[in-house]
Amino acid sequence: MARNKQRDRAAGAASVVETVDGGLAELIPDRERPRAWTLLIDGAPQSHVDLDDPAHLSFEYQRRLGHVADLAAPPNRPLQAVHLGGGAFTLARYVAATRPRSTQQIVEIDAPLVQLVRRALPLDPGARIRVRSTDARAGLGKVPDGWADLIIADVFSGARTPAHLTSTEFLTEVRRALRPGGLYAANLADGPPLAHLRGQVATAARVFPELALVADPTVLRGRRFGNAVLVASDRELPVVELTRRVAGDPHPGRVEHGRSLADFTGGAAPVTDAGAKPSPVPPPSVFR
Repeated sequence: MARNKQRDRAAGAASVVETVDGGLAELIPDRERPRAWTLLIDGAPQSHVDLDDPAHLSFEYQRRLGHVADLAAPPNRPLQAVHLGGGAFTLARYVAATRPRSTQQIVEIDAPLVQLVRRALPLDPGARIRVRSTDARAGLGKVPDGWADLIIADVFSGARTPAHLTSTEFLTEVRRALRPGGLYAANLADGPPLAHLRGQVATAARVFPELALVADPTVLRGRRFGNAVLVASDRELPVVELTRRVAGDPHPGRVEHGRSLADFTGGAAPVTDAGAKPSPVPPPSVFR
């Protein structure tokens, strides 16, 4: 009975709309899941979170980041994780649910957005999650050397990754903050001719010896704009298991690694702070 009442309340829940630093934030209730919400900023979907089931990842790219988190350590072992970019705190909630006793930091520059999410979609008070309202690179600079098992970068401003989060200098800071054997995963967005994505792979290759790239095959072939997850480490990556998981997703993806990834990169040059640019502007059709 209580569950049915909760479902009825969710079915009649109204959207929450507030102005934040990044634009107009909207929390849209999910009519299929009683306490699930989608966060949009200026109409662009940013996050989906289910307060009843934080291990549920709805967005394709978030599922792939979740696979990386699953493979960052043996099952159930707590992680020390840093999330650059907060959104609705989806991936931090996922790690807290799947790896209890994990210690996590979220770095999100948009303080009004943080306040909105904390109020409307409160975190589990028992979760060890600290949220800092500061620039992602500045916040990363405060992480002690070798502290993190996992660093996830999912930072967008106006649907574009800021330029200062695309360089070898930035990734050098990422590697400094990772423990030996730790994993870095970044949500990237690009479309044909994939110059930004190729450049990001080349940049990561300058800093990390092991890389993999996960995306929809049509994105990798340059047929449409979309998301790709770049994974990097100083250790051999669990490519076989990552490939198996990605192939089993509702929208199966492909994992590029080794020679195929080098061929995909095609001689692109690494990006430095001096020449860094934001990621491309998505075409309007992406959000229709």
